[in-house]
Amino acid sequence: MLQRLLPHPWLSLILMIMWLLLTNSLAPGHWLLGALLGWAIGRLADRWLVLGAFRLSRPDLILRLSIHVLFDIVKANVEVAIMVLGPTARLRPAFIVVPLDVEHELATTALISIVSLSPGTLCAELSDDRRALLVHVLDLEEEAALVELIKSRYETPLKEIFQCLPS
Repeated sequence: MLQRLLPHPWLSLILMIMWLLLTNSLAPGHWLLGALLGWAIGRLADRWLVLGAFRLSRPDLILRLSIHVLFDIVKANVEVAIMVLGPTARLRPAFIVVPLDVEHELATTALISIVSLSPGTLCAELSDDRRALLVHVLDLEEEAALVELIKSRYETPLKEIFQCLPS
């Protein structure tokens, strides 16, 4: 019965938190409206949301990954601002290929989003076989180090978060 009333509790919770952050208010009315929106969107999305193909596990890992991403975005904003305001001749833009081990579509989508959200990097293309990302970097120091950073800091936690269910 609870599953029918609240089909996607994590989605509803995340949407409520996003509402509170967007409104920049913790007033009781915003809590109520955020909860109502989270519930309604979760119910409406139940028919087309593809969350049934996997299970979200390790909420602690989701929180830790979110904190890493937020920290990296803030850090990259400062670094890009310094690079852009300084002599641009020192920039070393490049394209790199990041091989993918993650297999789930939503995990791949999340990885692309994370990389593209960080200032100074942008996913330009996903290979046809979905086994590699072409990433544009504003200032590349060492390709192998950046590939390892993306794989260890983002891809590895995403693989664990989006565990596939046995068929």
